[in-house]
Amino acid sequence: MTQDSAQISKRAGELLERLRATRPLVQNITNFVSMDTVANALLALGASPAMVHSIEESADFAARADVLTVNTGTLSPPFLEGGESAATAAHMLGRPWVLDPVGVGGGKFRNDAVLRLLRHRPAVIRGNASEIMSIARIAGLNPQAAAPRGVDAAHTTDEAFVTARLVARHHLCVVAATGAVDLITDGERVLRLANGHELMTRVTALGCALSAVVAAFCAVGEDAFEATASAIAVYGVAGEMAAEQANRPGSYRVAFMDMLDAITPADICARLKVL
Repeated sequence: MTQDSAQISKRAGELLERLRATRPLVQNITNFVSMDTVANALLALGASPAMVHSIEESADFAARADVLTVNTGTLSPPFLEGGESAATAAHMLGRPWVLDPVGVGGGKFRNDAVLRLLRHRPAVIRGNASEIMSIARIAGLNPQAAAPRGVDAAHTTDEAFVTARLVARHHLCVVAATGAVDLITDGERVLRLANGHELMTRVTALGCALSAVVAAFCAVGEDAFEATASAIAVYGVAGEMAAEQANRPGSYRVAFMDMLDAITPADICARLKVL
């Protein structure tokens, strides 16, 4: 293990223990497909989830929550209003929030929604490589970036490297483009992690749950780059551990939740792969 790997592993373990000790309250304005998985992943890890998204209460709740996630999966006008209201409140209060731009690039309404949300300064944007490239395209940062095909990634994080740094610098945030290799950058610092397992792509909503886990780590870490890297490290290692217990999607989903509960700082230290 390199010294950098040792430092990253140590910090991830510290933040994992802090998360479990403090149980941050994570407000999730997430899509209807993923709510169950997101809530259970946060609970398994040790955080406290709340699925509050209506405009009538989302801003009030954002003032009580430690951190917010906004996910654009099953987008609708009322859903967007609730998300934007909460993001406005979080930004005004200095609370970190995470944007998961599911399916961005797929149509005008979704693109306009993501641009509206970006105005409220997320601390982290977490998406697959195609989604990060689409943000650059619709924001005019990289007009040549290709549009996605559905919600699955059609590009690698290596292809998104330059674009991810552009997005991070322009929006003054951390960008995490996740895939077979996960890329984390704040526009200057860059980290690549290579944990996880192919079965994670065969269980719906595990990407959405990762964004919520990133938010939980941002609630207990002062540096959004370190917090994001730590969350992705823990999540990827748990994914590998789960694959040692199950080899089909249904049983893997259960095993993955178990590993989020069981993972220790020693597991991260032993297994983390930094490229």
